[in-house]
Amino acid sequence: MRKLVSYFVRPVCGFGLIVGALFFAASLTPSLIPRNYVVQGVLSGIGFISGYGIGVLLRGLWRYLELPRLPGPVLRIVNPVAGIACLVLMATALYHTKSWQNSVRSVVGMDPVESGYPFSVCLIAIVTFGILLFLARAVIGFGKTLARKFYNRFPRRISVVAGVALAGFLTITLTNGVLVEYTFRLLDRSFQQYDALLEPDRPQPLIAERSGSKESRLDWRELGRAGREFVASGPTAAEIAEFNQTEALEPIRLYAGLQVADTPQERAQLLLQELIRTNAFDRSALVIITPTGTGWVDPSAMDGLEYLLNGDVASVALQYSYLNSPMALVFQPESGLESAQALFRTVYGYWKQLAPDQRPKLYLHGLSLGAFNSQRALTLFDILGDPIHGALWSGPPFPSEMWRSLTNGREPGTPEWLPVVGNGRFVRFMNQNGTFDQENGSWGDVRFVFLQYASDAITFFEKSLFYQEADWMKAPRGPDVSASLEWYPVVSMLQVLIDMPLADTVPMGYGHVYAPEHYLDAWLEVAAIDNWSPEKIDALKALLIKRAQEDDGYEYRGG
Repeated sequence: MRKLVSYFVRPVCGFGLIVGALFFAASLTPSLIPRNYVVQGVLSGIGFISGYGIGVLLRGLWRYLELPRLPGPVLRIVNPVAGIACLVLMATALYHTKSWQNSVRSVVGMDPVESGYPFSVCLIAIVTFGILLFLARAVIGFGKTLARKFYNRFPRRISVVAGVALAGFLTITLTNGVLVEYTFRLLDRSFQQYDALLEPDRPQPLIAERSGSKESRLDWRELGRAGREFVASGPTAAEIAEFNQTEALEPIRLYAGLQVADTPQERAQLLLQELIRTNAFDRSALVIITPTGTGWVDPSAMDGLEYLLNGDVASVALQYSYLNSPMALVFQPESGLESAQALFRTVYGYWKQLAPDQRPKLYLHGLSLGAFNSQRALTLFDILGDPIHGALWSGPPFPSEMWRSLTNGREPGTPEWLPVVGNGRFVRFMNQNGTFDQENGSWGDVRFVFLQYASDAITFFEKSLFYQEADWMKAPRGPDVSASLEWYPVVSMLQVLIDMPLADTVPMGYGHVYAPEHYLDAWLEVAAIDNWSPEKIDALKALLIKRAQEDDGYEYRGG
């Protein structure tokens, strides 16, 4: 027992502390999303333990290779000097924390903070470092215990490496097989119960053009929380007519939750029947929406289009998960694709059988994980003979293969955060300020638009940040990225990784919170709408922003 206790409380590695201090200081520098002192403290603790671990590994490798060490007299001078230099560096970084965070807050429309709370950051970082160090030593101690089993058959060094590797493997296996599975079941049950809640402020729709109405074949209670929000919100025909000063149609909004049928194919067939019931194929436009992980559809995305088309539009969405997008991507990676494919192929299969001059224009839309799965559901062979008319994908997450391929193939001289692909005939990228400032060719028959913000960590996270600077960090930078942001090995990857779950905590129009006025600009391009004057468009933007500020339904909860 005494040996076990002494193992956990043994002195720390001096060289590891030096590298850890460098990582700690780097972690305080700005990234894409503002951080409060709690998040900053946790991040700095993770950065410190990461640097410490790298330092311990490098020192161990140096000794393992039996390379020469510095003489004792030299070390007695170098160690104090290095320690003092690291303390000065850390103190300097802590002093600049407030200004660094304010440099991020200023470009994403947030008020400045009065303090960086350096003492609170240090305390939280120390606690985080201590916990992670304890866990790491526990795994290594377990590995050394296993290594002793190999001493009789293998050399000592090989035994130690094998024992630690086996301990790491067993720890990861145990975590994934037991802890992750238990966590998934617990979260799934919690999200399922939340999804089933009936909100008193979301009454059942009375109009026939909505799922869950009395005329609908889909039960209101089975639409799910996000589905009920989608079909019960949005502008009515009367509101559209009042703004547009002309008669308007009632927009069609259809949604199927997970409870309406057992399989995605069955749910898609029910939605097709709903589309036929509401005469959706007689409208001028039909939008197939792939929601986020929770089933949420961003109201900012559809309201503007319904005004632009005077209500002559139908939109349809199919839920595939209760979990938020990061959890759905980890725990249910294929459910979103299966659902998106089922809905697209069911609707597209019916749509392409109609006469081209008697069917609506067909568009796709998705936000975040919805954009990811919507892109995956669309293949060249699905639309080669009879193409759809376009798509609007907002905040595509970094694993999106189509987005990544187009971004990597951009025209030279155009930035990663707002690339130009070819002459912009089929694909364009937009942000708060529109497309990249260069001459685009005329649109073709099919129009794909990616709406993305440079400050969206969910879009611009890259694993390669571990060892190299990302292109979006280089000049010219996006308008919502701090000029003080710098790249640091390992640390920058950790920073942007932490930014991802924080990307929806910034004001609308930054990070992963997409604004109605920017959606409107994108739909004007995708749907080829050119009969609105600039003054009327500005008035509609003001109306949509007002709705967003007044309606709690606009609060980003998609995950």
